[in-house]
Amino acid sequence: MNFKEAINSIEPGSDINYQKAVERQSMLTKPAGALGFLEELSCQFSAISDEFPPKVPESPVVCVFASDHGVLEEGITPWPQEVTTQMVANFLAGGAAINAIAKQVGAKVAVIDIGVAGDTSGFAGVIDKKIRAGTDNLARRPAMSVSEAERAIQAGFDVAMSMIDAGCDMLVIGDMGIGNTTPSAALISWYTRSGVEETTGRGTGIDDDRMLVKIKAIKSALERLANEKLSDPVHVLASIGGLEIAGMVGLILAGSFRRIPVVLDGVIADAAAVVSFQLNQKVRSFLFAGHLSQEPGAQKSLNYLGLKPILTLDLRLGEGTGACLSIPIIQSAVRTLVEMATFDSAGVSEG
Repeated sequence: MNFKEAINSIEPGSDINYQKAVERQSMLTKPAGALGFLEELSCQFSAISDEFPPKVPESPVVCVFASDHGVLEEGITPWPQEVTTQMVANFLAGGAAINAIAKQVGAKVAVIDIGVAGDTSGFAGVIDKKIRAGTDNLARRPAMSVSEAERAIQAGFDVAMSMIDAGCDMLVIGDMGIGNTTPSAALISWYTRSGVEETTGRGTGIDDDRMLVKIKAIKSALERLANEKLSDPVHVLASIGGLEIAGMVGLILAGSFRRIPVVLDGVIADAAAVVSFQLNQKVRSFLFAGHLSQEPGAQKSLNYLGLKPILTLDLRLGEGTGACLSIPIIQSAVRTLVEMATFDSAGVSEG
């Protein structure tokens, strides 16, 4: 199926199931509102589900999209591009933070090469969806062609659809790509109408001098984009985005189309969610903000989308780590909704 067809077929969450969850929450053996944000999470999850009560998600998959970025030639980070390829190998060997956290919460990890500059063809277990070996330098020219952006979105869409067909009931977004906070900040600035200084963080921990270089590169990209007079979200994504961000957009569209919850990680996934929202605002119903990244663009994105983060742990690693940590909380929210006794069934008097 083409992702463009799916965009027009996405339906919003079920108001009926949401209200059923609200009503059941009022009957459970606890004071009203005593479970706080868990209650809202359970209601949102119920709205996503095609049935009530919903099933507790038990087969989450973390999809780590990996890609490289031509904007590194501006000197935005001291980390070499080769690290992306090396970390892909580390993911596949089970040695990264996301592997440890996913193991702890019972999630599978899928690693997708959608635009790594290095050769990963010999890496056992990698999902090869490479569109091209990294993007162009967005500070000076479009990061990719519109056709390449569409192919990357389709690749992410296809990966997610295959995961869902194989039994995945919760999609978790992860990323890997040296320099990818730069296109993320550019996209977030563009769509939230925020100043570049408000959305740009230190990424891998850059110093003040490189921070100025990074801000200048993003401003150059936005000035170029303004002169191009583009409005279509895919065209904007092609101009100032990244291949892994495009892949994440495809995943969000697939999850929304198939009514599967999508858990956002840090600022890279947040940027993808903002772009997806431009394509169809109904995707917002299917998004959970796993955590609030230290990157300032994350708060801007979540405010724009109207999403409340589940966790705030001062993380800025990426990989899907913060999103993965939120899985047990979402599961607990659903389980309390469907398994707690009501006052009537337990014979407990209401106050």
